[in-house]
Amino acid sequence: MTLAAAGTVGASRAVARANTKAAPSRDPEDILRGLVTGNQRFASGEAASPRRRPEDFLALAEGQTPLAVIVGCADSRVPPEVIFDQGVGDLFVVREAGNVISGAGVVVKGSIEYAVAELGVPVVLVLGHSSCGAIKAALQHIEKNDALPGAIGELVKVLRPVAVSVKGKPGNPLDNAIRANVDAGVQRLKTLQPILAPAVAQKRLRIVGGVYDLKTGQVSIVA
Repeated sequence: MTLAAAGTVGASRAVARANTKAAPSRDPEDILRGLVTGNQRFASGEAASPRRRPEDFLALAEGQTPLAVIVGCADSRVPPEVIFDQGVGDLFVVREAGNVISGAGVVVKGSIEYAVAELGVPVVLVLGHSSCGAIKAALQHIEKNDALPGAIGELVKVLRPVAVSVKGKPGNPLDNAIRANVDAGVQRLKTLQPILAPAVAQKRLRIVGGVYDLKTGQVSIVA
């Protein structure tokens, strides 16, 4: 048998193994518990790093059935598959600076709607994180009222309402704004017509928010 033929046989067997595995639950509560449990494994240094071999990618070449949408920040320290200890095909990830929802435009909202309407994803998690640079810039911009270069100024403008909403409140302003941004994103998605709001009302979709702590590795569900 040639190496090419052997590789084809091996790939076929990998696909067959993947197809015989029991399908994971699509119940929103089960999926959310799985994400929390995966994060606990990661934070405790016991990550299993599932389904990350080449054959796992091959098994998904013809289609995908992700379990959850993660709307996260583009920050290089917050890779969703890693911090939730998930494998290829588990998460549909949308990332941009500040994990913005309101004012983010059709690309972000359309991506989320596609995952729900076309892929049947039953959970959306808006994920903020500690020490978020985009939120920090918005807070600083309010104080200094300075001009920012390029499109950075427009990004900060989108986050300005969140920064204003926590001004004068007790506690750490940055932490407060990070959580408020997550809350705002969750509430916007829950009311987003014509796809997400009806799915939430029919209990086919669960939309929640979380904050990832860069120091501990833990995600706290906050909304």
